[in-house]
Amino acid sequence: MQLRTLAILTIFLSYAQVTYAAGNADAGRDLVTRSCSSCHAMNSATVATDGVPPLLVLARDNKERPAWIRGWLMDPHPPMPSISLSRQQIDNIIAYLQTLPTD
Repeated sequence: MQLRTLAILTIFLSYAQVTYAAGNADAGRDLVTRSCSSCHAMNSATVATDGVPPLLVLARDNKERPAWIRGWLMDPHPPMPSISLSRQQIDNIIAYLQTLPTD
């Protein structure tokens, strides 16, 4: 019975990782441009709101850990305003951030 449970859990986790990767980078860019760019600089040459990291920094520092970005967007903390994003919108934002250069 434990082997079956382990197999089901493995399948579930594999599926969960695939659903996270299903974001649309173009939709994410549009959402970030409309909703995030008033505080987060879209490029490193632009000055952002005090203390708010530019998107390129977020992309660079979290390229290997999109779960951190997902958690933050699901439950933002001050000074970030409380926003209500769907899972698909979060997937789209993560997909967009994955396209940004990190060097």
